[in-house]
Amino acid sequence: MLAGWLAALLLAGVSVVVGCRAADTDGVTPVPQLLAFLPWLLVPTGLALLLALLARWRLGLVWGVAVLGGLAWFIEPYGKDAEASGPTVAEVRVLASNVQFGRGTGSLVSAVRRERPGLVFVEECDYGCQDTLRRELPPSEFPYRQAVAAGGSQGSVILSRYPLKAAAGVPGTMGMPGAVADIEGHAVRLQLAHPMPPLPRQVGLWRSELGRLRDFAASGHGEPTVLAGDFNATQDHAAFRRILDTGLHDSARQAGKSRAPSWPSSAPSPLGTQIDHVLVSAEFSARSARFLTLADTDHRALLADLAFHLPERH
Repeated sequence: MLAGWLAALLLAGVSVVVGCRAADTDGVTPVPQLLAFLPWLLVPTGLALLLALLARWRLGLVWGVAVLGGLAWFIEPYGKDAEASGPTVAEVRVLASNVQFGRGTGSLVSAVRRERPGLVFVEECDYGCQDTLRRELPPSEFPYRQAVAAGGSQGSVILSRYPLKAAAGVPGTMGMPGAVADIEGHAVRLQLAHPMPPLPRQVGLWRSELGRLRDFAASGHGEPTVLAGDFNATQDHAAFRRILDTGLHDSARQAGKSRAPSWPSSAPSPLGTQIDHVLVSAEFSARSARFLTLADTDHRALLADLAFHLPERH
């Protein structure tokens, strides 16, 4: 009898989360937090099936199999496969890294020197972090940068080997600078993403700031775009899917890494969840994507190799 009740309790909880995913809504706490770890709900679902089997509860077994099927369906990568067409005009290496209040700056510098990206998006880059980047990655290496100078988690910066023009960033609690890069004579919109996390009592703020990033993505009118950073959201969050639905593509998904975890970095792979993304418009295709473990930060950095294509003329 106890096994049946425990199975019902587990299945009820998982069913609420899967139901919100199916209804294309993030719901209320604790649903957004649990949606971030949707694939790992297979564990309580499997346990519930075992308990239902022990209790010889046929309805529970049917219920559990249905929930398992729903999870398996939604674990698949979101969105349509898309291949950019047209001649390649540039190969662009992008690195996005949350350095956790600046603590991981030294490790980031080492990764930048080793991997030599052309664009670097750095979240939680406080005053000390920005001073270190100016000193260790001088203008001779990164002549252009656009920053929000602030302390703690609010500071952020875009470093570029390509010429930049200042652009209005997306307003948020934490700094989200924007710029326009000149890549081989073509203007590319750049935007750093770092909305608030979906903390209890702050889910509305999280949803609102993701909505502003969605508005930025939708305002491109066909312009080449790179939107990168710590989104504090996964493909299982409706607010993040709204951004993808504007026509942007997740470079990690294009490279076959749609479920590779980026946070928390202390969890052994494949545990964790992917909340760090490099989103690109249709002019880009991802050649590869790697998640790099950096010291002294709770996020893995995302390194994406992109091909920039010119649309074919007919």
